[in-house]
Amino acid sequence: MLIKKGAEANLYLEDWHNRKVVLKQRLSKEYRIPEIDEKIRSQRTIHEPQIIHKAKEAGVPTPTIYMIDILDATIIMEFVKGKQVKQILSDLSDKERRSLCRHIGNLIGHLHTYGIIHGDLTTSNMILTPTGKVVFVDFGLSEHSIELENRGVDLHLMKRTFQSSHFKYAKECFDAVMEGYRRFMGEDVTKDVVGKIREIERRGRYISAR
Repeated sequence: MLIKKGAEANLYLEDWHNRKVVLKQRLSKEYRIPEIDEKIRSQRTIHEPQIIHKAKEAGVPTPTIYMIDILDATIIMEFVKGKQVKQILSDLSDKERRSLCRHIGNLIGHLHTYGIIHGDLTTSNMILTPTGKVVFVDFGLSEHSIELENRGVDLHLMKRTFQSSHFKYAKECFDAVMEGYRRFMGEDVTKDVVGKIREIERRGRYISAR
């Protein structure tokens, strides 16, 4: 059953060896030369599970990978039970919402410390499980980097997500995320990242004004 249709890949909910799983299949692009298309899809099919495993080593909950088919550009992974943070954020009390966002910020700090840039930090890609665990999913755009620019871009997207999808709580939520991030990363690193986020925002305003 198709559960998400994306630009790069489709997600299907399947039964696999009596287990509910998500099958992620990377799509072929007709505009690419077939040999290059196959190489790109294969590389990304290998890369994503590797970075998911590294995120798990960093202490960030991620889906378990069960199988990789490089030729078919598919990944079979754990179906994480729970709800997207996007779906439940507005239903929480102020205290619960701030606590959740601080925890998310702490997990982002874990990723960045291990040189992982998620690349798509949105509340749609974070699952809150019935046990209260936050699981990060969809590492399809992730990369290895410790560059300040990439950390800033990662968190800038998180900020934009709050502003577009959770406008009423945007400042409160992002401030809490950065508080959790600061607790893990320290004041100096966080100050540099905040400065980079502001620089990215200024760039965006400059481009829009041109």
